[in-house]
Amino acid sequence: METSVHPYSKLTPVKVLEAVESLGYETDARVFALNSYENRVYQVGLRDGSYIIAKFYRPARWSRDQILEEHSFARELSDLEIPVVAPIEFAQQQTLIQFEAFQIAIFPQCIGRAPELDQLDNLLVMGRFIGRIHAVGAMNHFLHRVTLTVDRLANESRSFLLENDFLPADLMNVYEALSADLIETIESRFAEHGEIQTLRIHGDCHPGNVLWRDDTPHFVDFDDTMTAPAIQDLWMMLSGDRNQRQAQLREIVEGYNEFHDFRASELLLIESMRCLRQMHYSAWLARRWEDPAFPLNFPWFNTERYWAEHILELREQRAILDEPPLQLI
Repeated sequence: METSVHPYSKLTPVKVLEAVESLGYETDARVFALNSYENRVYQVGLRDGSYIIAKFYRPARWSRDQILEEHSFARELSDLEIPVVAPIEFAQQQTLIQFEAFQIAIFPQCIGRAPELDQLDNLLVMGRFIGRIHAVGAMNHFLHRVTLTVDRLANESRSFLLENDFLPADLMNVYEALSADLIETIESRFAEHGEIQTLRIHGDCHPGNVLWRDDTPHFVDFDDTMTAPAIQDLWMMLSGDRNQRQAQLREIVEGYNEFHDFRASELLLIESMRCLRQMHYSAWLARRWEDPAFPLNFPWFNTERYWAEHILELREQRAILDEPPLQLI
């Protein structure tokens, strides 16, 4: 559990400006907090009228080596003219700066809108660019970043919730049994697939981490970059009923295959990965509950209603896990 005096409590607007100015920037005192809770991210105005983005990494979450590997991957992609927002380099090609208790990185401002993924042509474009990211990701390996595993996302999440008494007493046994059944089912799906090829991926490639500009997606926030199956970067682009998802999948894969070979066998894993995300998300909120920003911005969490709805969501996902996977038809 985190301490009662959270490190971010010291991160005042004045402290943000001091950190940015320590890197040689001349600010004009404009500081706007952006929509980020795991880390703290600010848009900071400069005297020439432009903006930069300052990211203050959550203390003790990632090691320095893990963050530098994130930066290296983003810059590798950017150097190949793939539209990702990579950190700015300072002296001796440093991208990660220590400022008091914080590790910080500075990014150029990228202006764009949310991608309209209900338009199939946009999904074709998304597939092309994710295919390009994965073609580069397959060329090397992470040494320090985490790997997508059932144990990390599901078993550890389940254990944290049960051991720290987050669930109401009358729902504890229900969650305990249901989550155990889900994990067993997910592990059987991974075993059914057999050997899984993994590579360096974005890791959290949902529409909120994509800015659309000039008919091109710009990928931001590689904070969760990891070693994982390629499908992890693709399934979050799918929505709607089965027929809609089938149509979306065809467009994504058509674009993806122009740059990297899509492995159709990984379609078996989509609903398992959705369930892993659901379980991990609840535990993520619980792990961060002593950060004052979380009760303020997620007031619906950790209520009787939340846990009842979460269990219902997991029950529905359990039924979906038994449905046939999507097909490339």
